[in-house]
Amino acid sequence: MKKVAFISHGHPELSKGGAEVASWNLYTLLKHKGFDCLYIARTDAKSHGGSTFSSRGNEVLLHTAMTEWFTLSSSHLKPLFVDLAELLREYSPDVVHIHHYAHMGIELFAAIRQALPDTKIVFTLHEFMAMCMHNGQMVKRETLKLCYKATANDCHQCFPSNSPGDFLLRKQYLLDQFSHVDEFISPSHFLAKRYVDWGLDVEKMHVIENVLPPRSAIEPRQISENGKRGKFAFFGQINPYKGLDILLHAITLLPPDIRAQIHLDVHGANLDKQPAEFRERVESLLAQTKDCVDIRGPYEAEQLPSRIAECDWVVIPSIWWENSPVVIQEAMQFGRPLIGSNIGGMKEKIENKAGLTFEARSAASLAAALVKATDPDVFEHWQEKLAINHNAENEHIALLESLFSDISATGS
Repeated sequence: MKKVAFISHGHPELSKGGAEVASWNLYTLLKHKGFDCLYIARTDAKSHGGSTFSSRGNEVLLHTAMTEWFTLSSSHLKPLFVDLAELLREYSPDVVHIHHYAHMGIELFAAIRQALPDTKIVFTLHEFMAMCMHNGQMVKRETLKLCYKATANDCHQCFPSNSPGDFLLRKQYLLDQFSHVDEFISPSHFLAKRYVDWGLDVEKMHVIENVLPPRSAIEPRQISENGKRGKFAFFGQINPYKGLDILLHAITLLPPDIRAQIHLDVHGANLDKQPAEFRERVESLLAQTKDCVDIRGPYEAEQLPSRIAECDWVVIPSIWWENSPVVIQEAMQFGRPLIGSNIGGMKEKIENKAGLTFEARSAASLAAALVKATDPDVFEHWQEKLAINHNAENEHIALLESLFSDISATGS
């Protein structure tokens, strides 16, 4: 039987990040298709008796940590090079599919290669962490100005305690670790190009969208004969990078007659954990827009269909590049067009395909898009044009099958 081991930096039931969900969805799909799969997820929790592994249902939890965030490294090498290596040798997978190295250490790739010299290693890229020390955001630390490429001098400006030479050495170390990877997957062409320009082998790069569980489209909400499509929704964490402040500012710029016909639901949390300046700005904007904005709070996956059913448009006003926000796929899957910033993966997946884009970081441009979106004809145009990529599942399986074939050919 074809065996695939998945490694994620978190279990989706314990950590709701996009990479965790993407890895879980692919793992679930492959199991359904008859593959023999093992899911290993790193966790912060302490294990009973201090062991490296514990279990959560049929999944394995890996108890380890990353100790050096500059080089994305870990000084805890035994969990990777001894314990994980032993587990993988015992399972003997044909392919190890890694969805992140954070909190485990970039040495994860070398540990797997050393333990399983003939096993194929696949790594799905989810963000820019290897390129950017600023939480992988590719924006300047102080100004949040967009970075168009990673350079040692620019990185030094953000992190003065590290010299340009330090950043050159960091890059080379990370590229050395990535050399153990046989194939890279990127959910967007934008992210793939950034990494190829940075130094990854273009011949190893595959652009394949993340897999979603099967769902049916939801009928548009009922409106009166002369009604507007003015129900907007924001899904995501409330932090300086997601652009909720831009969206709220845009609402304050709307003409009074339009504002009276729109409503925004904010499905997200953690405003209380943000820097004071950002938190105060958002709180002030919320006070100015309380007539047409509700903070609905966080939600579980099971609640997403009912929350999306209430809206006409999903708005993604992020001020950073984004890669392939899962909310874009989810909105399209449920039949809701989008309004998104015209940069990065948002532009790639929305513009001329799934809705309207606006000039990133411009509240005035977003306000104009909101006005346009209230027109029922505009909504119907984009709602009818939505097209989910149903080939993603087949593309993932085709890549795995090609790796299995390579292994068989080598073995023979």
